[in-house]
Amino acid sequence: MNLARVTWGIVVLVCLLGVLLLLLAGYQGYAALSGVVGLTAALNL
Repeated sequence: MNLARVTWGIVVLVCLLGVLLLLLAGYQGYAALSGVVGLTAALNL
């Protein structure tokens, strides 16, 4: 596994964590945006 794949995987995990925390805080729009960013980062895996 190369470094680029690892870093994109970390970005995806951070975005998923952000989605969870934002949903718990009640920010649904920002959670959706973070989810979309995470999905687009997952395309680079």
